[in-house]
Amino acid sequence: MIIHILAAGASKGLVLNLQARFTSETGYEIDGVFNAVGSIREKFVAGDVCDVLILTAKQIAELTIEGLLVPGSAKPLGAVSTGVAVPMSHAAPDISTAPGLAAALQLAKGIYIPDPYNSTAGIHFMKILKKLGIDEKVAPYLKPYPNGATAMRHLADSSAENAIGSTQITEIKYTPGLALVGALPPEFGLSTVYSAAVSAKAIHPQAAHHLVDLLTGGSTQILREQSGFEIPTE
Repeated sequence: MIIHILAAGASKGLVLNLQARFTSETGYEIDGVFNAVGSIREKFVAGDVCDVLILTAKQIAELTIEGLLVPGSAKPLGAVSTGVAVPMSHAAPDISTAPGLAAALQLAKGIYIPDPYNSTAGIHFMKILKKLGIDEKVAPYLKPYPNGATAMRHLADSSAENAIGSTQITEIKYTPGLALVGALPPEFGLSTVYSAAVSAKAIHPQAAHHLVDLLTGGSTQILREQSGFEIPTE
């Protein structure tokens, strides 16, 4: 038996880490599609098979109002900050301030980012370049990919001088060969809350509710924090 999920790329590491436990508890395998939030939302609205949906809390709330998700099924996984990464073999630049980030980006001959039109981190990163006033200067070195996971895999293998990349911290931590430099400077910080919910058209609703509870429950809080999710304290 298979349960289908459509999910933001930021949740991929967490879902895969819990896959064996979920199968052991329910007998269901997980068939997951992970991508930029804009692309995942489009797939869901278009009617792709889905039992559990993971998107930003705002998107989940909107889709619940539209009647596409089971009312009351949405639960937060936690917040994820957008960060900066470099290949493990590279020295980490100082990106703790806006001038430091601008300097690091202008030295890079490869800047790896997720979809600048459909991903949370990609859209935000392009806004940062404009605010720094370096968008035109670094444009030739931008290397956009469909999602953060793909961008980070290419960054890890990059031989470009001073290669650097930015996406959600959960995707950076999940990628072998990368070093997390840190979160974006405070004035550019972005923290996105992600939620999971059961599709109104779920083929396996009971298993779907179980997966949502597992992903968001207290028994997986430490794993979520290790994966890069920030869990609010009550």
